[in-house]
Amino acid sequence: MTIDRRTLLRASLGGATAGVLGVTTAARAAPGPGRRSTIFVAGDSTAATYALADLPRAGWGQALPVFLHHGVAVVNAALSGASSKSFADQGRLDLIRAAIRPGDTLLISFGHNDEKVEDPARGTDPWTTFQDYLRRYLDGARAARAHPILVTPVERRRFTADGVPYLSHGAYPDAMRALARQTRTPLIDLTALSFDLWGRLGPEATKDHFLWLDAGEQPTYPAGAADNTHFQAHGAIEVARLVVAAGRSLPGRDRRALRDPAIPDDVLTWPPIRPAES
Repeated sequence: MTIDRRTLLRASLGGATAGVLGVTTAARAAPGPGRRSTIFVAGDSTAATYALADLPRAGWGQALPVFLHHGVAVVNAALSGASSKSFADQGRLDLIRAAIRPGDTLLISFGHNDEKVEDPARGTDPWTTFQDYLRRYLDGARAARAHPILVTPVERRRFTADGVPYLSHGAYPDAMRALARQTRTPLIDLTALSFDLWGRLGPEATKDHFLWLDAGEQPTYPAGAADNTHFQAHGAIEVARLVVAAGRSLPGRDRRALRDPAIPDDVLTWPPIRPAES
C-alpha cells in the first residue's frame, strides 16, 4: 500500500480533519520550513477524537495539541472500543507503521478493553497476550526508527461510599510497567497520575472532568449522562496535560500552556465525524 504522507498529515488550523486510512490528524498552525515532528496515538475511547454529535465528549488524544507547539502534528488513531489486540488485528497498527517516519513518536495506551476477557476479539491476559501485543507496537515503531512511549490506561472515576478512590485496572498497568522496564521503553504512568488527580479532586469535582451531564444540559445528551470512563472537554484537557507534562521526551512541549491552570474548554474543536471511524 502506498501512503501519501502529506495527505495523512493535512490539518485545519486548530482543529481535526479525517485523513486517509481512517486515521485522525490533529494539529494547529503549519510549521516553518523543515520537517514537522509527528506524534501518533494508538489507543482506545479514552484517547479518541470525537465528533460534533458527541459534544462535549472528548478524548485526551484530541486535546494533546493544546500543550504542544505549532510545529508538532498529532495523528490520533485511537479508536473507541479498541484493545491492544483488536487494534492490531484490524490492521490499524499496520496503517501507523506505514505512515510513521524516523524521529516520530508513538504513544501506546491500552488496557480498558483488554480487560474484557469474555470477548475473544478484544480480551488479553495482562502477563502474556497483553504484553505480546504491546511488543508489536514497540517493534513496529523501532523498525521505523521512531520513538515508542507506553502510556498506562487512564484511571476511571471510582470512589467508595466514603469518597475514597480505588483502582480499577487490575494487573494491566503493572504488566505495562514491567514491559517498559524489560524493553527499556519510556513510560508515562497515566494510571498513577490520573488516580492521584481524581483523589485530590474527590467524587463531586471529578464529575466536571468525566461525562456527567444533567438532563437537558446538552442537546447531544438530552437525558443527561453519568459516565465514569469517558471525559468531557475539561477532563480531556487535564488528562492531556498529565500526558504531556510527564512525557519529557515528547517533541514540542509547550511549557507555558502546561503552567496555565485555566485552559478554556472551547480551545478544543470537534470534527463533523469521528475521524478514526470514518
